[in-house]
Amino acid sequence: MQRQQQVRAQGVRGSCARRLVRRGLLRAQPTAGQVCRDPGGGEPALDAGREVGASSILDAVFLPNVHPALVPAIRGERRTAVGEALGVIETATVAAIIEAADAGLKGARVQLLEIRLADDLGGKGYLLFDGPVADVEAAVEIGAGRIAGSPGLAWRVIPRLHAEMADNLAADARFAARVRG
Repeated sequence: MQRQQQVRAQGVRGSCARRLVRRGLLRAQPTAGQVCRDPGGGEPALDAGREVGASSILDAVFLPNVHPALVPAIRGERRTAVGEALGVIETATVAAIIEAADAGLKGARVQLLEIRLADDLGGKGYLLFDGPVADVEAAVEIGAGRIAGSPGLAWRVIPRLHAEMADNLAADARFAARVRG
């Protein structure tokens, strides 16, 4: 397996590839997406990765100027809702949801509450935007518009989030166990 990972890693440059292999994020099997900040990489590294990965790549995204709120969210940081609306975008690929989050954050004055990437979601991803209704509507429209045609794309804006739902989201977006009792 390690040998296969190193072969696949040839499409990703230098220390970034080594970190991904070491963390088990770069695999020989099809993968939903990889996140890496490698200033020397850029589009040539992405193109090389596409060439090496060929049919194993489900989706890809290149964001040369990623919104600063996106990186901590990808690392798992969550924020508490303080706005009057909740926006949700869901996609079938990690790359698409990252692109939607970046576009929504850049296009409207919203907060990214959380972004879930593939964990226990069958490779899918979703995000939660928070803020004033008009801004959340704009962020969802911009984000979903950026990835129009992406498989599994769905979105909703909840203009006045019920207090109990806001409490559930603040506790943990994975609230199925609490609902079952």
